[in-house]
Amino acid sequence: MPFIAFITMKKMLFVALLLSWSMAGFSQKFGYLNSAALLAEVPEVKQADANLKAFQNQLVKKCQEMARELQEKAAALERKKEQGTISPRDYQAQLAKLQEEEEAIGKYEQEVYAKLAKKREEEYRPILERVNKAMEEVARENGFLLVFDSSTQVVVYADEELDLAPLVKAKLGIK
Repeated sequence: MPFIAFITMKKMLFVALLLSWSMAGFSQKFGYLNSAALLAEVPEVKQADANLKAFQNQLVKKCQEMARELQEKAAALERKKEQGTISPRDYQAQLAKLQEEEEAIGKYEQEVYAKLAKKREEEYRPILERVNKAMEEVARENGFLLVFDSSTQVVVYADEELDLAPLVKAKLGIK
């Protein structure tokens, strides 16, 4: 075997060994969890759900009261018209007021949606930040390069040993 071929072969073997060591040292570690199931077990989420529901009920109750009052006024106006106790001019004026009230109720309904969205953000943001931080810490502490969320159905297959939910629950103090 010529000396140059021996050196070239030796270099190739060295490169192959170096590559295999670097690949072994750079083993990729992946994990997954179901964030929806995890969030369902976080006690603060249950409290936030209850707070949001109570707030929603309060707003809806007010909206229902406004609608009931409008219906009563409209029924009373129609009775006056049928009985002939209101002039056509007064009828039109009161009807216009009722239409304004109806528009105000529609505007209030839009405000309700905006208030609910704001309340939802206020209630859930700190919880989601805490859970995301715990997930990130678990991934870093355990050397995971990627963590998939199986609740989004992005994962086609995952070994159950890679499920990080128990570790994240432990980090959050959930049993």
